[in-house]
Amino acid sequence: MLSLFQKEVLSENGSEANIYSKTDPETGTQPRLDIVEDRRCEGKIHTSPLPLKLKHRQYSRKMLLYKQCNNNLDISGKWATFDDIPHEELHNLLVDDRHGIIYCYVPKVACTAWKRTMIVLSESLKVYGVPYRNRLDIPIEDVHGSSLQQLNAYPKAVMKQKFETYQKFIFVRDPFVRLISAYKDKIQSPNQIYYERIGINILKKFGNVSNPPASVEQAHAQGIVPSFYNFIQYILSLPAGNYTKFDEHWRQTVHLCHPCAIDYDFIGKMETIEEDVDHLLRILRVDNIVDFKPWTRSKTEQSEIKTWFSNITIEWRRKLYDIYKADFKLFGYENHDNLDDPNPENFI
Repeated sequence: MLSLFQKEVLSENGSEANIYSKTDPETGTQPRLDIVEDRRCEGKIHTSPLPLKLKHRQYSRKMLLYKQCNNNLDISGKWATFDDIPHEELHNLLVDDRHGIIYCYVPKVACTAWKRTMIVLSESLKVYGVPYRNRLDIPIEDVHGSSLQQLNAYPKAVMKQKFETYQKFIFVRDPFVRLISAYKDKIQSPNQIYYERIGINILKKFGNVSNPPASVEQAHAQGIVPSFYNFIQYILSLPAGNYTKFDEHWRQTVHLCHPCAIDYDFIGKMETIEEDVDHLLRILRVDNIVDFKPWTRSKTEQSEIKTWFSNITIEWRRKLYDIYKADFKLFGYENHDNLDDPNPENFI
């Protein structure tokens, strides 16, 4: 029997064969296309149907992910099933038991906004005994604290049960744009923690600064800031096969959220975040509880790639692409077909 979601997709694509032709010939399995209807807390019920283009967008993203995961894509450290994922590898998955939601956060992909939203939904953080109702009221220092429940805090059997009944979602971003955003936020800006942890090392090893200032304030006052060029050098120096050496802000999404082993019900993208957020909140029936508006548009846009990569060599572009190849392919970011073009104006 077809689920409601599958029927809606079929009504757009025309025939039952459109779904069942995607069955894996070796395993006989298909991607999960249904959206779980059970809710821990009933929310707003809509009578108007969702636009077909939004349903088709989710169908296309999930089918692409399913196809790539089953196409023998070489992913170092890829887990085949949820049971294979080590306990410690699930720390990016956050749980809202009140509404039956699991969210895997990817740093530099609106994760602060989503963490705030999860805090409001789960009522995991209170002020004077009262849960926050407006996500923007939550102090930034409390957003990344320990109030949110991590999935790996539960025993494996309980985790598996939640996976079978909760709705799971993820938001992703073009890997190159995410790298630029990570550099601007953690390396270029005066961030003392990242300056001590990574910035000083970049300056010494790649910036020709033998004795960097001890504080980030002193460094900025003297105009000593790791360049994006140096940051890319640092990324390329990391052992590509050992993703644990990558800070989570530039670690591959495939190693943060394990999309080939976890069957996400919804895949959102930074590039279409306004529509995707409205779509997801409505599916979750929580659009009457939380509101992403006013939405502050990201300061790092797709069009900035050619500017930031203007002095990055073709060889480095290729190597960088290889490091994030799985993210590019799994989530449909195959728009960098001009990696070898020496003209940075064409590199978008």
